[in-house]
Amino acid sequence: MTSTTTSSTPESAAPAAADRRRWFALAIVMTAAFMDLVDVTIVNIAIPSIQQDTGASFSSIQWITAGYALAFAAGLITGGRLGDIHGRKKLFLIGIAGFTLASALCGFAANPEMLVASRILQGAMAAMMVPQVLSIVHATFPAHERGKVFGLFGAVVGLGAVSGPLLGALLTEWNLFGLEWRPIFLINLPVGIVGLILGTKFITESKAPKALKLDLVGVVLVTLGLLMLLYPLTRGRELGWPLWGYLSMAGSVLVFGGLIAYERMKAARDGSPLIELSLFKVKSFAAGIAVQATFGVGLGIFFLVWTLYMQLGLGWSALRAGLTGVPFSIAVSVAAGLSVQKLVPRFGRKVLQSGALTMAAGLLIYIWEAGRYGLDIAPWQMALPLVVMGLGMGLIVAPLTDAVLSEVPKEHSGSASGLINTVQQMGNALGLGLVSVVFFGSIGDDVAPSRLGQAFVEGFQHSLWYVAGVLGVIFLVMFALPGRAAGVVRAEAEQPEPRNLPRERQPVA
Repeated sequence: MTSTTTSSTPESAAPAAADRRRWFALAIVMTAAFMDLVDVTIVNIAIPSIQQDTGASFSSIQWITAGYALAFAAGLITGGRLGDIHGRKKLFLIGIAGFTLASALCGFAANPEMLVASRILQGAMAAMMVPQVLSIVHATFPAHERGKVFGLFGAVVGLGAVSGPLLGALLTEWNLFGLEWRPIFLINLPVGIVGLILGTKFITESKAPKALKLDLVGVVLVTLGLLMLLYPLTRGRELGWPLWGYLSMAGSVLVFGGLIAYERMKAARDGSPLIELSLFKVKSFAAGIAVQATFGVGLGIFFLVWTLYMQLGLGWSALRAGLTGVPFSIAVSVAAGLSVQKLVPRFGRKVLQSGALTMAAGLLIYIWEAGRYGLDIAPWQMALPLVVMGLGMGLIVAPLTDAVLSEVPKEHSGSASGLINTVQQMGNALGLGLVSVVFFGSIGDDVAPSRLGQAFVEGFQHSLWYVAGVLGVIFLVMFALPGRAAGVVRAEAEQPEPRNLPRERQPVA
C-alpha cells in the first residue's frame, strides 16, 4: 500500500490523490502501449521507401518486421517475470528508456544490417516494457473497474492502428530534412523521454506478494524453442527450405516439451517457475491464449501482404495506402469500445465469435472486390470490406484481453500478461514467416514484369483465403471460452457471492 500524501493531509484527500495518480499512471502506460503499436504499423507502411533508400532485399525487409516480433516474443515472458520480481514500475522504465534508445539507432541506421539489429534490440526492449502495462493495470485497478480500463485499452489499440499507417505515410511523404523514412523511428524519442519522466513520478511500484527468483534455465529454453521454430520459417523460402530448417522446427517441439517438464519440477521445488503452468487450469486463460496465438497468425499474414499489395502491386504511394486504411482503423476503435462496455456484459462470448465471423465476411468481400476490379480498384471501393473487417476485429481485441486476465491471481499477473503477448507475437511472427509461402509462393520467381501487378493481386487474394481459414479456426476455438467470456468481471462485481475467484481480487491503492 502506498500513499502520496503527507501526515498533515486530510484523510479524505488520500483516496482522491491515489485515484488521480492511478489514472495518470494509466495514461502513461497506455501511451507506451500506443508507441509500441504505432511502431509496428508505421514500419509496414514505410517498407517500400526503406527498400528503395537502403537497397534492402525482401529478406532484409522481412527481418525488419519479423526480427522485432522474434525478439519481442522471445523476451516477453522473461520481461513479465522480471517485473513480478524486481518491480513493474522499474522494468517499465528500463523498457521505455531502452525502446527510445533503440528507436534512435533505427533512425540513424547506416545500412539494412544495422537497421535489422536495431529492430531486434527495439523488440527486446519492448518485451521489458509491454508486459508491465497489463500488470500495472491489473495490480492498480479493482476488479469492477477493469472492464472500463480494458475498454480504453481496446480504444488505444484502434487509435494505434489509425495513427500508425497515417503517421508513417505522412512522415515518409514529407521527407523531413531529407531523412526519407527515418523520422518514423525518430518520432519515438520525444514521446519516450516524456513517458520516462512522467512514469518516474506517477506510476506506483508493485511486485509479486511473495519472493520469486528468475528462472534462467526456463529463459534459455523458451528463447531457444522460439528461435528454433521461427527462424527457419522466416528464412526458409529464401534458403530453399533446407533440411536443417525442418529438423530445427521438429526439434523445437522437443525443447518445448522439455520446458514444460522443467517448469513443473521448478514449481514443485521452489515455486518460482518462469511460466506458471497452473494458469492453464483457468479455463478462460487457456482458451484465450489459444485464440490469441491463432489470431496473431492471421494478423501477421494480412497486414504485411496488404501493404505489399497496395504499394508494390497497385503502385500506390505511402500516403494513399495509409489513408485507405483509415476506415478499418476507425471501425476497430469504435467496435473495441462498444464490445467491452455494452455488448460482452450482455452477450458474453457470442460477441467474440461474431467478431471472428464478421472479419471473415470482410475478407470474402475483399477477395471478391480484388478480383472484380483488379489493378483499377480505388481506395473508396476498399472501404466496405475494411470497415466490416475492422468491426469484427474490434469485437475481439479488447474483450479477449479481459477474458484472458480477469480470473488470473494478481501475484501471477506479470507472467500471465507476458504469456498473452508472447503467444500473440509468436503467432504474428509465424504469420510473417508464412507470407513467403502463401503470398510469394503463389506468385513465383519467374513472373514477367508486365504481369507483376496482376500477380500481386492474385497473391493477395490467395493469402486472404488463408486468413479467412484462420478466422474459421478461431471461431471454433472460442467455444472453449466460458459463456460469460470477458463480461466476467462486471458480472462478478454485481453478484454478492462470486464463484471461482482468485483469492487476491481486492482494490489496490
